[in-house]
Amino acid sequence: MRCNKRALAPLLCVFFSFASFVHSPADSSLPVTQLVYRKKYVMGTIFEIAAYDKSSAHASEAIDKAFQEVVRLDELMSNYDPKSALSNLNRSANFHATTVPSDLYRVIEEAVRYSRLSGGKFDISVAPLVNLWKAAMRGESAPSLAQEQELRGCVGYDKIELAAPDRITFHSSCLQLDLGAIGKGYAVDRAAEVLHSSGISAALINAGGSTIYAMGYPPGKTAWLVHLRDPSGKIDPQVMLVDESVSTSEQTPASLLGKDAAGHIIDPDTGRPLQTAFAVSAVAKTATASDALSTTLLLLGPVQGTALVKSMAGVSAIWVSPAAQMETVTGGPQILFGAGQ
Repeated sequence: MRCNKRALAPLLCVFFSFASFVHSPADSSLPVTQLVYRKKYVMGTIFEIAAYDKSSAHASEAIDKAFQEVVRLDELMSNYDPKSALSNLNRSANFHATTVPSDLYRVIEEAVRYSRLSGGKFDISVAPLVNLWKAAMRGESAPSLAQEQELRGCVGYDKIELAAPDRITFHSSCLQLDLGAIGKGYAVDRAAEVLHSSGISAALINAGGSTIYAMGYPPGKTAWLVHLRDPSGKIDPQVMLVDESVSTSEQTPASLLGKDAAGHIIDPDTGRPLQTAFAVSAVAKTATASDALSTTLLLLGPVQGTALVKSMAGVSAIWVSPAAQMETVTGGPQILFGAGQ
């Protein structure tokens, strides 16, 4: 979970705002273009796809294939399904090289790259701590300091050994992986590849409001307009996307979990839920990148996060607090603001 339900409304409106640009059959100078919208519950959230095509039947078929790909990847990367490839890896890779499917290898390889870029702030091996705090959020007793310290010793991306093309070893007896901060982005990218290979050139893919990928642009427009998360309700940040992605991360607020409840994003440095009021949106060329970066930048905060974004090509980001405190950095698409700014 990257973005709470309050973020969904401004994102979902994107799917319907371009319906008026569907070409009419009466306009003989332009090809007839149909807008097809479908949604599916997968990866613990609602995936939505809106696609333009001359044939609504062809667009529907392409969307179905894209959803099938997301389901396949969920079956590989789920840490809830004991039969998934990730669950098998978490059981078998401790001091033992384990062969994994190519998609799982690639997403872990990408995750380790972002761990290196962030100095370890982004770390998919934080799974033991995530599980500890999930139990606390379910109403079990709060973790003790001794439990936290013990499990912090399990965490460390540098304990993951990758041997191309498909073998992974954990150099720890208790290391486990959680792909929640990058898996949806990877699935969105693969869904986009399926749409593209099916002949779709203009589509928007939305994974639960937290990661969006824009393919091409709608008829009559030059880009997809996406409104970004604004916990202040005063700034209305926006971005125009063409073959680009935006992801949003924020700590789960107490209003959704209960008073004084822990959030879902764990800081690997402290072993505890991250304390921050910011929501951060990251724009990048791929959904894998934006997904990983939004969590990374939330953990780093605006000062360190800005420095990281400035070191990367084609990336933009914005931090917004409920008090309308804001920080932006632009190395990719320009972040725009509503009429009140």
